[in-house]
Amino acid sequence: MDIAIFIFDRFTALDAVGPYETLSRLPDATVTFVAAERGLVRTDVGSLGLMADASIEELTEPDVVVVPGGPGQVLPMGDEATLAWLRHAHEHTQWTTSVCTGSLILAAAGLLEGKRATTHWQGMEFLAATGVEVVDQRVVFDGKIVTAAGVSAGIDMGLALAARVAGDEVAQAIQLGIEYDPQPPFDAGSRHKAPPAVVELLEARSRFRDAS
Repeated sequence: MDIAIFIFDRFTALDAVGPYETLSRLPDATVTFVAAERGLVRTDVGSLGLMADASIEELTEPDVVVVPGGPGQVLPMGDEATLAWLRHAHEHTQWTTSVCTGSLILAAAGLLEGKRATTHWQGMEFLAATGVEVVDQRVVFDGKIVTAAGVSAGIDMGLALAARVAGDEVAQAIQLGIEYDPQPPFDAGSRHKAPPAVVELLEARSRFRDAS
């Protein structure tokens, strides 16, 4: 199974690395980081870079596509070569997936028309504006399209997809192998649970105002 994780300048690291840590452990899986061009691609923070070992022209028909989000999403959303690659790849994929605002890139490519999808809670209004039926869930399956909510939800998406591909037992073994047993120190990981002051703090610093 060929898995392509598409990265772009100023993507969010865990959006890509979370699915990588889960899906790369599937039996017979080959994971390739793909970008518009080969080379080092920096995350939104800038202090971390991932190497794209293939360009979109070199890996055109993967079995699985993963599209992360991040404040740099506006670039691939407006790049016709990237959108054409996604449309062509989607015709051949077993699964086309996104994490966080990567769903906005899928929408820009026209892949979410008539679909149910999710995204980071701060990006839901932007996704809804594209005509997508936005669902406030951590992972959403609609046909062969799988979308995950914000950032860490990519790990959940990877495990859920691993179960579809290889069965629950393999997916649970992957979960155990990465010791994914979340026990956060605060119950503030959802806008429905976080104190209002925390929500206001995050919105005041929001990357979506600059990236939308």
